[in-house]
Amino acid sequence: MTTAAQQHAQRNRGTLFVEDGELISTSEFPGEQYIQRIRAPKCAAAARAGSFVHVSCDDSLPMRRPLSIMRAGDDWIEVLYKIVGEGLHLLAGKQPGDTVNVLGPIGQPFRPDPERPNALLIGGGVGIPPMVFLAESLRDTAATPLAILGSEIPFPFELETSTMATPWAGDGIVSTMPLLEGWGVPTRLTSMAGFDGCYRGFVTDLAELWLQSLDDSEKARVQIFTCGPTPMLKAVATLAEKHDVPCQVSLEEFMACAVGGCAGCTVEVTTPEGPAMKRVCVDGPVFEASSVVWS
Repeated sequence: MTTAAQQHAQRNRGTLFVEDGELISTSEFPGEQYIQRIRAPKCAAAARAGSFVHVSCDDSLPMRRPLSIMRAGDDWIEVLYKIVGEGLHLLAGKQPGDTVNVLGPIGQPFRPDPERPNALLIGGGVGIPPMVFLAESLRDTAATPLAILGSEIPFPFELETSTMATPWAGDGIVSTMPLLEGWGVPTRLTSMAGFDGCYRGFVTDLAELWLQSLDDSEKARVQIFTCGPTPMLKAVATLAEKHDVPCQVSLEEFMACAVGGCAGCTVEVTTPEGPAMKRVCVDGPVFEASSVVWS
């Protein structure tokens, strides 16, 4: 009999690739944050908002590192990360033209509901990349995304004053991400660090202000998507439940194989059949927030 793992592997044949990518560019930002563009055409063609890659940081390290895909072009992907440990330190030190082996794209992506076209994208810290990817993927649809991004260290981009009105955010909350601003995606930033033009508080505080500004018919068109630290995801899930708005979360877990073999990244979720342990790498990383058993 075919096992569930075998069935899953069969579903991903033709969509999961191992390729020797070429580092195109590296941009460094305060707080040891890096954006790298890697030429990996097979991975780029199959990437979807919410999927990630398992990157070989250096030949001296056998273990790969999972990194969310922030953007995907015709033949390249971009990743954003903060250095944590020796592996990402070595990856950040690579030069344009160097080989970066990538395995991906991995995982179940976000699933926008066309009947709820007003997407609220909430990203915190290294959870920002999937929100950027999702915002870009929604540009050519009927969706109207709004992004709220938070960070307690300097953002991995130069802050820009937005020209888009967001009266629900309050006076003086005008800083935005230039990339999203250029796409016409209203974006507001939050931090407790006192950055200019940013809301002083949590992403959920600012999201609450926006949701409170909507009437019931407007809320019926809203869907929330979020990625970030687990406490933030739990808070967003609670906020979504309070306002009776569906929410999809992209979970973060430590991973070894990242292809479902080791089962080291399992989380408990509720299913129609009862509680179950699901692998974040291949059953996720995107789950319905209401299904996750938050510890």
